[in-house]
Formats: sequence, C-alpha cells, structure tokens
Amino acid sequence: MSNDRLTTLLAEYSELEKRMEDPSIHSDQALVRRVGRRFAELAPIYAAHAELEAARADLAAARELAAEDPGFASEVDEVAATLPPLEQKLGEMLIPRDPSDAKDVIVEIKAGEGGQESALFAGDLLRMYTRYAERHGWVVEVIDSQESDLGGVKDISIAVKTKGVPQGGHGVWSRMKWEGGVHRVQRVPVTESQGRIHTSAAGVLVLPEAEDVDVQIDPNDLRVDVFRSSGPGGQSVNTTDSAVRITHLPTGTVVSCQNEKSQLQNKESALRILRSRLLVIAQEEADAAASDSRKAQVRTVDRSERIRTYNFPQNRITDHRIGYTAYNLDLVLGGELDAVLDALAEADRQARLSGETELSRRQ
Repeated sequence: MSNDRLTTLLAEYSELEKRMEDPSIHSDQALVRRVGRRFAELAPIYAAHAELEAARADLAAARELAAEDPGFASEVDEVAATLPPLEQKLGEMLIPRDPSDAKDVIVEIKAGEGGQESALFAGDLLRMYTRYAERHGWVVEVIDSQESDLGGVKDISIAVKTKGVPQGGHGVWSRMKWEGGVHRVQRVPVTESQGRIHTSAAGVLVLPEAEDVDVQIDPNDLRVDVFRSSGPGGQSVNTTDSAVRITHLPTGTVVSCQNEKSQLQNKESALRILRSRLLVIAQEEADAAASDSRKAQVRTVDRSERIRTYNFPQNRITDHRIGYTAYNLDLVLGGELDAVLDALAEADRQARLSGETELSRRQ
C-alpha cells in the first residue's frame, strides 16, 4: 500500500474533523454537505487504519510475552494471522476511487427508434429507477419531462438524491453510474396485433450532479432561447413562451426544459442539467490528459453503446459489458437492481486492482 497516500488521507481526515467541529461552518449548508461527504468518504479508511494499528500493537505485545514465556507462542501466530486481511482491506481502500462517488445524480432517459414502444420502454426504465431509489431511501425529483400518447416518455430528466450524507462516501453516483448507455428491449409491443416480438431501445445518460463550486459558467458563454411548451403528440400545452433552450457556446452543449410553467424555473432547471454535463466534459478532458498516469479512475460507458438487453419472453436480463445474465427481469424492472449493480461494481473493483483504467466492455 502507498504510505504517502495513507499519510495524506489521514491528515485530510483530521483536518476535516476539525472543520466539522467548527460552529462557523454551519452558516454555509452547501459547504457543510461537501465537507460532510468527504469526511464520510475518508472515515472507513481511518477506521481500517486504526484497526490495523491496533492489531500490530497486539502482535508486538504478544511477542514480548512469548519472549518471556514460550507458552504464548501460539498467541503470536493467531494475532499475526489477522494482519494480512487487514492490510489487504486497507490497501484496496487506498486505490484511487471515482471522485464523484459521493454525489447525487441527474438521469436522462430518451426514447430511441421504435416509436411508441420505445417510449413505453423508456417509461419502464423510469419506473425501475424510481422504485430502486425508493428501496434505498433516495429522493427522486422530476426536472423536465415529455410524455408520449400511450403513457410512456419521450424524454425525461430526473434528479436522484440521498437524504443527508451518504455513508462511507457511497452516494447515488457510486451505484447509478453503471446505467449510462443504450438499453435494448425485446418483447411483443402493445400496438402489435400479430403477436410478433419487436426490438427497440432507449438511451440513458447518468450525470453526477454538479454544484456551483464544481463548475463556473460565464453568462456571456450562454445563448438562451425561449419557445412554447408542447405535450404528447406535439400539441401546445402553454400559451406563453415559457420553455427554455440554453446553448453553451464554447462546447456546443444544448439543454432544453419545459416542465415548469415559469420561464425562470425552466431556465434554472436547464442550468442545473447544463452544469452537470459540463462537469462530465471537464472530467473526461482531465482523464484524457492524465491517461498515462491514471490507474483507476472509474468512468461510465459511452452512452451510444448497447449495454443491456431486456428479453420479456424469456424473463431474461443480460448485461453485455460483463456477461451477466439472470432470469428475473420482472423483479429487476420492479426495482431489484442490486444484483446487477453488485456484479458491475465487483468487475470494476477487479479491474482497478489489476491496474486497468475502467470497467471492461466485453460484448
């Protein structure tokens, strides 16, 4: 394990502990949340180090006793046997982790090719993520949405947030980041009269939600356009130009929001999504610049990649990145996603231990 990295992290933990005890910090709730997240992220490392140091002290004491009385030799062996697992545990904790793991997320779900069936499947994915969030006690907030005629969704953006400080620094991003990509469905659509199985898809984009301190946006870099909101089928649902489209000129990133009745509220929602997209762009540029030295920065897959297939006739779900297959599709769509995400997290952990830069994309 890296002693220098451990020393640095323990010093940071002590400094954060002092800041948390300072009454003046509580006047800035955003700062409290950021400091609290990082403190919670480092707490397991501090605890693992303390446990290892205690075991080492016990071993030294046992050796002293054994030197005076050979009858304590067996105790030395017993205590010594506890050290390797503790050292391995701490060593794994010291592998650089995704710096966004403690963050909340913004999830964008877009219907793809396949018309109404694709929109219905996008709605299924929305319900799956909503139920998964409920199981974990997370809060789901709809930022913007465009529904389809049959109850599906053409395009929706939601925020998924933890309540309070995530334990151990494992926030929503640490779980939901695996969901970015193309999700494919195979089933008989409700609009199919011949009973034929169709294949369609929906795209999912997961962004760590950026805070003001993460991304600074120059208002001069923005072009803001307003237009009239529309509902299912394209009909107008608003007689005023309340919908907002923001273009970030330096990157060409475009975000539109029309869910709120107020133009100001839609602008704030669009800026919220834009800020998170710009954070990801900045992180990807930093990753590329440091690719030679970076050992274990977790990244999500390209959103154009087919990552998972949902086969209804066989009740089968397959994640193509790691070859995961299970025959409990009904339960997964009901929000029981943990088995899939655990498998992805373990594959990523093994990749980081072997020094790879990201989760394998085996097809």
